[in-house]
Amino acid sequence: MRAIKIGLIGFGTIGAGVAKTLLSNRGLLEKRLGFPLNLKTIADIDITRDRGIKLPKGMLVSDANLIIKDPEIDIVVELVGGTEPARTFILNALKAGKHVVTANKSLLATKGKGIFDTAQSCGRDLYFEAAVGGGIPIIKTLRESLIANNYEFIYGIMNGTCNYILTEMTERGSTFQEALAKAQELGYAEADPTLDIEGLDAAHKLAILCSLAYGTAPDMKGVYVEGISKLDILDITIARELGYKVKLLGMAIDRGEMVEARVHPVLIPFNYLLSKVDGVFNAFYVKGDIVDSTLFYGRGAGMLPTASAVLSDIADIARNIQTGIAGRIPHLGYRKDQSMKRSFLPIDDISSNYYLRINVMDRPGVLAQIAGVLGEKDISILTVIQKGHQEGGFVPIVMLTHEAKESNIKSAVKSIAALKMVNGKPVVLRVEDKAIKKHAQR
Repeated sequence: MRAIKIGLIGFGTIGAGVAKTLLSNRGLLEKRLGFPLNLKTIADIDITRDRGIKLPKGMLVSDANLIIKDPEIDIVVELVGGTEPARTFILNALKAGKHVVTANKSLLATKGKGIFDTAQSCGRDLYFEAAVGGGIPIIKTLRESLIANNYEFIYGIMNGTCNYILTEMTERGSTFQEALAKAQELGYAEADPTLDIEGLDAAHKLAILCSLAYGTAPDMKGVYVEGISKLDILDITIARELGYKVKLLGMAIDRGEMVEARVHPVLIPFNYLLSKVDGVFNAFYVKGDIVDSTLFYGRGAGMLPTASAVLSDIADIARNIQTGIAGRIPHLGYRKDQSMKRSFLPIDDISSNYYLRINVMDRPGVLAQIAGVLGEKDISILTVIQKGHQEGGFVPIVMLTHEAKESNIKSAVKSIAALKMVNGKPVVLRVEDKAIKKHAQR
């Protein structure tokens, strides 16, 4: 079998990991594939910085078009990131007859439909395992390994930066700002961490997973997003006292003709496996109707874990090239004419259990008045605790509710915030706990 030649666009952290793996593990890859993978050309704006990798002379160039137009290159790997020029590179590579591997989650989540349509019309493979979960093979799992399953839900810790920050707040009592500063110091968070801490990175990943699981086109408009930047250490501490950890979860849930897709902080019990996923690690909890519950855990980012995912895509496409079967697996798991026309459930229509923290004056009748507002909105209280005094003479009252509708919670919180004995806006967090759901059903 002939050697498969590869062009790499983007020689940053992940690109360097891919190049290093292709060069250092070349012998192992050839033994497993039965043919060589040859890295022919790398393109990057910066061709002078030392990446710690010794490249053959002439391999590194500054013009990506040299790769796209090279008739010898079979697979183009895009690791530039962002929307442009990455989108143009991918589209031009597909139109030039190249197969493409990318790790560009934001591009696929926001502009993916047109890119996947182009790949299909050109008869070329477009693989993206590294776009979600770093070294965790969640894309292949949903698209291939669990193909016989209807997915009841997918819950995921999808952002290592947020998970590290929440771990520091939970285990060390750090404030959000202290934990963020440490994450930046260690290189886990960018100088501008907005995409991570506001939940957008996780939302991009969730949009892609919804496409694979439920046959929808990637659609960020359908994903509800809340980040962790407004979390108070007091709520982390109280949640811990109640037996919960706070995690930023991406949640995709099958609601029949609709899909529930949301990213936000969630209280989950200590005994849940996802609550034990700490630091920069990611995990995906997937429940299928045939396989039942499965958990996938590992490093969700980093040079070599992500490079591992990129290499798996390169190997799959290389095998397809050798056997002449491009397009054997649909890009998003469904043949285009079989894709489902599902809509997304608006956040106001979801139902959940809730954690409420309300700062109130320490006076008789306050709790009864708040309970009255909740009752008017069809919200039932499961648990109430009162914490010690804060400055100004106010005390925090914490409530866990039975399952309630989101729109009712929002309406109740607005009414409660307007009460004279309430200081500030109540804190609202959602709770995922099967035990209290079962309690409500008795």
